[in-house]
Amino acid sequence: MSGKGKAATGGRGKKGKGSTRSSKAGLQFPVGRVARYLKKGRYAQRVGGGAPVYMAAVLEYLCAEILELAGNAARDHKKTRIIPRHIQMAVRNDEELNKLLGDVTIASGGVMPNIHSVLLPKKSASAGKKGKSSASQDY
Repeated sequence: MSGKGKAATGGRGKKGKGSTRSSKAGLQFPVGRVARYLKKGRYAQRVGGGAPVYMAAVLEYLCAEILELAGNAARDHKKTRIIPRHIQMAVRNDEELNKLLGDVTIASGGVMPNIHSVLLPKKSASAGKKGKSSASQDY
């Protein structure tokens, strides 16, 4: 006998694949990696079991929100690829995200288009009166 089988695994048979904490929570973001970063960062002496799951869920939600708005900005510019400019436009046009990321600089994001109202061309009053002639043109 080779010593394998039920006796080697404690009578449980073949070991199946383990499931990750991300898949148990239904998340795409890695819960284990977030837990490792929380422990390594020394934010507290101890880190609870639910904290990395909750934090991964929050990070995933924020990324999904930003990516949805950036995708809309890319589609508005008739592009199929999201670039940093689209992320910048998405964040700065959303009031809550702009407040959250107000001090953040997005690399290659550019600036928001803005023309001061004083610099805009004035609308002339004679433009509305097409049929009537102005006094300076009468001879």
